[in-house]
Amino acid sequence: MKMLNKYVHKICDALELAVAVLVLAGVILTMFSSFKDFNLFRELADKTSVFQQYLERIFVIVIGIEFLKMLCRPNSDYVLEILIFLVARHMVVGETTPYEDFVSVVGVVLLCLARRYLHKDRAENESSSGGT
Repeated sequence: MKMLNKYVHKICDALELAVAVLVLAGVILTMFSSFKDFNLFRELADKTSVFQQYLERIFVIVIGIEFLKMLCRPNSDYVLEILIFLVARHMVVGETTPYEDFVSVVGVVLLCLARRYLHKDRAENESSSGGT
């Protein structure tokens, strides 16, 4: 039974690595497609809608990078960072009401507090186990 469990974990690790490589390829392709047109920078200054589309692409790249980090080293920090970026993307890129903006800000604050609590809890656990 232990051997089967170990084998399944190795397969899962290989699949996670394969998905991480696919995500990396997608992030790189998106980055190159975002910067291939140099007229884009002129349009960014002229039109707000073009700038919003540009920000949306950048947020997709950043979220993809954070997702890739989470796949390579899964822990609560990366999950919380992805959630913070997703909420920020929704708030910055989307057409939102003041109420939705307020809820988004409260959500980001709560996620940051959760991250801080997890760091504090992890530091306390490490210090208590290191002293014995």
